[in-house]
Amino acid sequence: MDSVGQDINLNSPNKGLLSDFMTDVPVDPGVTARTPAVEGLTEAEEEELRAELAKVEEEIVTLRQVLAAKERHCGELKRRLGLSTLVGLKQNLSRSWHDVQVSNAYVRTSEKLGEWNEKVTQSDLYKKTQETLSQAGQKTSAALSTMGSAISRKLGDMRNSATFKSFEDRVGTIKSKVVGGRENGSASLPSPTGGGDQPQPGPAPF
Repeated sequence: MDSVGQDINLNSPNKGLLSDFMTDVPVDPGVTARTPAVEGLTEAEEEELRAELAKVEEEIVTLRQVLAAKERHCGELKRRLGLSTLVGLKQNLSRSWHDVQVSNAYVRTSEKLGEWNEKVTQSDLYKKTQETLSQAGQKTSAALSTMGSAISRKLGDMRNSATFKSFEDRVGTIKSKVVGGRENGSASLPSPTGGGDQPQPGPAPF
C-alpha cells in the first residue's frame, strides 16, 4: 500500500496528519460569503431591492386581474345596451393605435424619419433637383403660352387674308339666295281659304 493509503487508514499512526495538512490550506472567504447581485450594492440594499421587486410584480398581477374584471364588466354593459361588436372592435383598434403612437419605438421612429427628411431636404442634391424641376415647369409654361399666342396670331392672319374674306363673301351670298328663295316661294303660294280677288269657277254646263 502506498503512503496516501497509509495516511487514510484509520489504524495508521499517521491518521491525524491528513486533517492537519487540510487545516493549513487557506479558504477563500468569497466562497462562503454571499456575493451581491450587482457590484457596489450591499447585502441590505440587495434585499431591499428584491423585496421591492416582489411587491411590484405582485401589484402588476393584481392590476391585471382588476383590468380583466373591468373588461368583463364593460362587455356585459355593452351587451345590455345593445352595442354591436363592430363598435367595440373599432374602439379597441383606436386604443391600440393610440398606444402605438405613444410608444417609445413609434416616437423614436418618427423622430428618425423627421431627421432623415430634414437631411434630405437640406441636401445639395435635393435643392438642385427642385431647382431643375422648377425651371422645367417654367419653361413648359412659357412654351405653351408662346404656342397659344402663335395659334391666335395665325388665326387672325387667316381671317384677314384675301382667301378667307372671299370664302366668307361666298358663304354670305349663298345664304342670301337661300333666304330670298324661301321668302319668294312662300309669297307665291295660294291662300288655304281660297279667298282673294280671284273669281270663283262657275258650274259646269250640261
